[in-house]
Amino acid sequence: MNTDSKGSIKNVISSLARQFRANMQTYAITLALIGIWAFFTLMRPNYIAPRNFSNLFRQMAITSFLAAGMVLVIVTGNIDLSVGKLAGFVSVVVAKLQDDVWTQILPDQPILTTTISVLAGLATGALIGVLQGYIIAYWRIPSFIVTLAAMWMLDGAILLVTEGKTIAADQPALAVIAQAYLPDYVGWIIAALVVALLFFRMFSGRRKKRRYGFDLAPVYLDLLKTVLFAGLVVGYILMVNEYNGIQVLVLLLAIAVVVMTYVSNNTRFGRYAYAIGGNREAARLSGVNTGKNIFGVFVLMGFLCGVAGVAMASYVGYGTIAAGAGYELDAIASCIVGGTSTLGGVGTIFGAITGSLIITSLGTGLQILNVQAAWQKLVKGIVLILAVLVDVSFKKRR
Repeated sequence: MNTDSKGSIKNVISSLARQFRANMQTYAITLALIGIWAFFTLMRPNYIAPRNFSNLFRQMAITSFLAAGMVLVIVTGNIDLSVGKLAGFVSVVVAKLQDDVWTQILPDQPILTTTISVLAGLATGALIGVLQGYIIAYWRIPSFIVTLAAMWMLDGAILLVTEGKTIAADQPALAVIAQAYLPDYVGWIIAALVVALLFFRMFSGRRKKRRYGFDLAPVYLDLLKTVLFAGLVVGYILMVNEYNGIQVLVLLLAIAVVVMTYVSNNTRFGRYAYAIGGNREAARLSGVNTGKNIFGVFVLMGFLCGVAGVAMASYVGYGTIAAGAGYELDAIASCIVGGTSTLGGVGTIFGAITGSLIITSLGTGLQILNVQAAWQKLVKGIVLILAVLVDVSFKKRR
């Protein structure tokens, strides 16, 4: 091997090492997810079968909607303990409207009544987000106290709406949201569009960096990452098409993730959220309206709780007194496991969704192995503690 070849190999290895160090936390959670899947597949080969694989993504969807909003809440140095009960309250409101109100006011109009119920659920979530955000942002009451109080109040509101009974919400039009599947050919069309978009973003991103004088990563590294993500998309479509196709709920989640990623990375609102979490006083002195930004974060969180609540009503098919119980813990854990810093200022939507997938994969795998519920909770607690320790370690290095 000549000197030039050795030098090229060293350069490649050096570039890969720099990329790994720069994104170590992201790679770590991705490897953790792969490790969890590999372990449970060895223990139970049907764990990664198409049907289980498809159901895994549908099961994580509700938590992921909440986690996508929770990222910005935690990034700004706040917390929202009410998201589970708010989603649960929205689900019983939607169920109540479907079961009692619209069937009497607008009988034999399933599409119209479902549309009204969905819009009412989204408006309910956003309105409660407005109330909480205003109190936290402008009255300066700690978010922990406000959302803890809201959690109790919403628990009571669920009991008032349900009157202690289970409300049926299993109408076919509503069930489409969380229980329907897309035809196989639609999945392949979506895959082709996503792959094309990935390569377009890669090349356009390199052009912009070159135009503004930023350092460019070697083209083979960008191509490698893009091909990897494209392969994951194609692999997902192959797996779910072996069962029934892409779930409508997962497609809605994907759209929400893309929108939230754009908001957090490419808008002033998102950049200000990270600035506030990094150093609130410095952000204020730089002209950032911290109150307005935090208010907006909680309104967005409330809206996503509305989305999760609608999905919950559609998925479960009922409004129950236990609706939303425990989802706030899973959402927070998903963010922390996915690399969102408990100290604020650091976190990504992609990481939170990956964290949600890790939490769901872990729970599903333990259930398949018939592990007792008590031990499942212990394992989840240990995983969360390890994630926090990793986060603190990365924070110290920075």
